Amino acid sequence: MGSIDADTAAGVGRKPAVLMICGDYMEDYEVIVPFQALQALGVRVDCVSPNKYSGDKCLTAVHDYMGYELYTELPGHSFTLNANFTDVIPESYDALIIPGGRFTELLSIDDKVLDVVTKFAETGKPIATTCHSQLILVSAGIMKGKRCTGFPSLKPVIKLAGGFWLDPEPLTSSALDGNIISAIGWPAHADYLSILLRLMGAKVSGNQNKAVLFLCGDYVEDYEINVPFQALGGLGCRVDAVSPTKKKGEKCVTAIHDPEGAQVCSEKQGHNFILNANFSDVRVEDYDCLVIPGGRSPEFLVMDDKVVSLVKEFGEKNKVVSGIGNGKWLLAAADLLEGKNCASGHSMKAIVKVAGGKLVESAEAVAHEKLLTATGWPALPSFISELINLLGISVVF
Repeated sequence: MGSIDADTAAGVGRKPAVLMICGDYMEDYEVIVPFQALQALGVRVDCVSPNKYSGDKCLTAVHDYMGYELYTELPGHSFTLNANFTDVIPESYDALIIPGGRFTELLSIDDKVLDVVTKFAETGKPIATTCHSQLILVSAGIMKGKRCTGFPSLKPVIKLAGGFWLDPEPLTSSALDGNIISAIGWPAHADYLSILLRLMGAKVSGNQNKAVLFLCGDYVEDYEINVPFQALGGLGCRVDAVSPTKKKGEKCVTAIHDPEGAQVCSEKQGHNFILNANFSDVRVEDYDCLVIPGGRSPEFLVMDDKVVSLVKEFGEKNKVVSGIGNGKWLLAAADLLEGKNCASGHSMKAIVKVAGGKLVESAEAVAHEKLLTATGWPALPSFISELINLLGISVVF
């Protein structure tokens, strides 16, 4: 993929491989961000769950604060497993990931799961945990003497297990003690990914001073804003997200679009995405790339002349410009699709055609000169791979 070379992973002439232990009601972001970000870098990610098999689905949960004393849990995507727990050979993997969520309570008393975790600990391979999944490490008896962070309710549990609690400050930071990575949860994914890649022996180059702007609004597609935002942050890029009617620190509500058997995807409320820059401060010359995620926010943004002019300026100044899913709506309004090869799902095909774009039916993501398009969130591994190639970033294991 792109400029990725993973064939020398672990010194044995093979691609790196990561095992992810999953279960029902795991946190939605905490499974999809490492899953798709690592795939984009050429890493094989095997997702398994005891008593389920490849092709089976796990329900996920959205955990976010929505005005109450504790986080709210909302239904997330359905996540499809791609490997069998019964086939797992821990020695064949370079790292272990355990997302957070309520499934960790069930798996913390599963001896087969604990045996797998113990084997990773014994070999010193990276073990990455978020939110509540540190409970499984406690149950496996490997937290004694270890410094660890997580969701604050785990503080007494870590202490009882003989570990040393670290407050998650700031929330975007992760902790590392030996081979164990821990974080409060999905807000820390950029730092988490950066540490995990380093422990896996990845060498990142070409990322110096790279800056990427994300353009969004309410009901931006949940995965399409957060996965590339965290993945590029994990590679060392400066990532800014803005919305024309909101200020730095304000939130955009996201939308989950998932195929659930109807003619088109269902829509559910997703996480809140916190903006980290002001639209009024944006100068095109300060950025190397523009990313426009899909969802329903492009339908709002396309009605704002300032937004359309900004997108057009990125194109005129020969910057990398990209649109995922319905993000191509803005590319069409800015006259950037004329004569360009494009990847598109069904929702944007008519708009791409009327804007003069050329549909590439078989492709998930298509780069044409400095324009990059993708069908939607399932194409994010291909999209991120193509994007870092256009930005001149290389990741070698």
